[in-house]
Amino acid sequence: MTARETALQGMDRTTAFDLYMSMELGDKSWKLTFGNGSQRPSRCTVAAGDEAAVLERIGKAKVCFGLSAAAAVHSCYEAGRDGWWLHRRLREHGVDNIVVDSASIEVNRRARRAKTDRLDGDKLLCMLQRWHAGETRVWSVVPEPTVQQEDDRRLHRELQRLSGERTSHTNRIGSLLMLHNLRVPHVGGRDWSRWWGSHHEQVPPALRSEIEREYARLVLVKQQIRELQAVQSKQVSDNEQPQVAQLARLRAIGIPTAWVLVKELFGWRHFANQRQVAGCLGLVPSPYASGDIQIEQGISKAGNKRARTLFVELAWSWLRYQPDSDLSQWFKRRFGSGGKRMRRIGIIALARRLAVALWRYTEHGEIPAGASLKPAV
Repeated sequence: MTARETALQGMDRTTAFDLYMSMELGDKSWKLTFGNGSQRPSRCTVAAGDEAAVLERIGKAKVCFGLSAAAAVHSCYEAGRDGWWLHRRLREHGVDNIVVDSASIEVNRRARRAKTDRLDGDKLLCMLQRWHAGETRVWSVVPEPTVQQEDDRRLHRELQRLSGERTSHTNRIGSLLMLHNLRVPHVGGRDWSRWWGSHHEQVPPALRSEIEREYARLVLVKQQIRELQAVQSKQVSDNEQPQVAQLARLRAIGIPTAWVLVKELFGWRHFANQRQVAGCLGLVPSPYASGDIQIEQGISKAGNKRARTLFVELAWSWLRYQPDSDLSQWFKRRFGSGGKRMRRIGIIALARRLAVALWRYTEHGEIPAGASLKPAV
């Protein structure tokens, strides 16, 4: 018997402990690992998606560890394809569940390390117990969106996927045409039908059919993009998206950009200061200092990738459309005389400052210093 078990002998363990559960979620099965902080963990497997089996196993685990039926249950799983439905179901049944960022989970730094679902479950269980013991920095807990906030992300994310498909179809058609030295400036553009009508005879029948099928898919994708963009514009014009309309008033920011920033960042995340804004985007420095070695590793890139990428693109547009703003003037003084490398470094710094300025604008209505608004329509 260990020293901890000896110290706990004779205590009423039905009220002294809570039940802890970690879940490894797979496509076909879920691996559950239970513990109470003093005894060896207990493991079991249930079919993926079987929430009734999970609740049944929780009840059996309480009996196994000698806990009362009213004992609190704390659980966790890594953010992934299952999303938030399981988190909400567990909360409905009184389980204190959290969803953790898998990239924030500490791992062994050995050259080779054993990795199995069992070891992962044990690791999650140990870290869950440490987190509830007060080690809040042991990992990053993903903030929970509401069902409506989660659903609001679907439109712009689908638009991004469709834009990628449009580029893929366009590039594919252009590559097929080059097999016969046929080059068109804009595949699928306004002059495509006329150009294809005068050149399709130069292409063999099988390749011609493939190009026409590829073009049909391109037409469908472009139609769906127009439909989704129309939905965005209508909601903004009908004043259903006030934050999007507020951001879109600034020059250099259009409705699609404002939509993504609101739905991914400003519309549901609450920040206490500018450091939290930059940290959420992964636009914070990551220094490496050990002894006499001091290296700057660049930004962490640990935040929302969609919003971070968009802010970098927006920073370049800001320089073009808001040249008289304080942010643009700061960039010109600090990096304007440097080469390409310095400007690329500087644009990241500008993106971070711009993110903070837009957060203050959406949160408190403070227009970025020197920035101009679009004329009222």
